[in-house]
Amino acid sequence: MDNASTSRRALLAGAAATLALAGCGFQLRRAPDFAFKSLAVPGKSAFVNSLRRQFRAAGNVELVPEEEMGRAEAILEVLSENRGTAVLSTNSAGQVRELQLRLTMRIRLRTPAGKELLPPTVIEQFRDITYNETAALAKEGETELLYRDMQSDIAQQTLRRLAAVKTL
Repeated sequence: MDNASTSRRALLAGAAATLALAGCGFQLRRAPDFAFKSLAVPGKSAFVNSLRRQFRAAGNVELVPEEEMGRAEAILEVLSENRGTAVLSTNSAGQVRELQLRLTMRIRLRTPAGKELLPPTVIEQFRDITYNETAALAKEGETELLYRDMQSDIAQQTLRRLAAVKTL
């Protein structure tokens, strides 16, 4: 009897939690809706490849090859891609202890006819990393992983910004 009562309470608690989430308007994030059905993303950088992967994962936009850009409804141009570092802290001997990694992308969305749908837009990401001279190779690998993570984050932000474009 005690087990049945406990399982009934757990079932009721689960049902109450489900109803509370449904009632508050909670929804899982869905693939964004875009104003365009086909898109060209010219370029061969790691960031451009990350963008293409994100669009393929969304599944609701046809990626047009660079050679056929004229048949795309929209063209996403990566205007610039800059990496940088800044020293955040040093020790008493003047050796670097902490760095800030910066990744800045400038993008623009336009139609093949040249109409600007999204003006040149800057998206930035920052990550802090500790630095140790004795583990320079390991820190170099960690730095590359952080830059790759920032590229992925910027690609996701780019998709959300493109979803905000409502008309061609």
